[in-house]
Amino acid sequence: MNKPVPPELDSIRLDKWLWAARFFKTRALAAEAINGGKVHVNKQRAKPGKDIKVGVQLSISKDRYRWDITVTSLCTQRRAAKDAALLYEESPESHAQRQLQIIQQREQREFLAYNGIDHKPNKKERRLIHRFKEEQ
Repeated sequence: MNKPVPPELDSIRLDKWLWAARFFKTRALAAEAINGGKVHVNKQRAKPGKDIKVGVQLSISKDRYRWDITVTSLCTQRRAAKDAALLYEESPESHAQRQLQIIQQREQREFLAYNGIDHKPNKKERRLIHRFKEEQ
């Protein structure tokens, strides 16, 4: 049974919009982030059930990244990532800051990369380890 989707939405719940815009995998995770103070509406804390409209400013913090966005469209259904990106417009400063963070983390991972063996020994390697221990 498909629900009829209203052609023009006036407002939508914040947690549902965050889920539809693909910031969170589930509405429960979106609600948890909102309750934890990770999402601000017009620079104020909000509740998951807060109705948002087009033009609202959102600040979203997730996994050490931060998005400062403006809601440009409302949707009740989760769509492809390309379509979800059309639901909001990110500020240029926010985008530049996030890209800088990504580059810094990538460089840090390469710098701190461990080149030694960091895997579980396979059967052959375990036999060699056992032989070595028995000889001593």
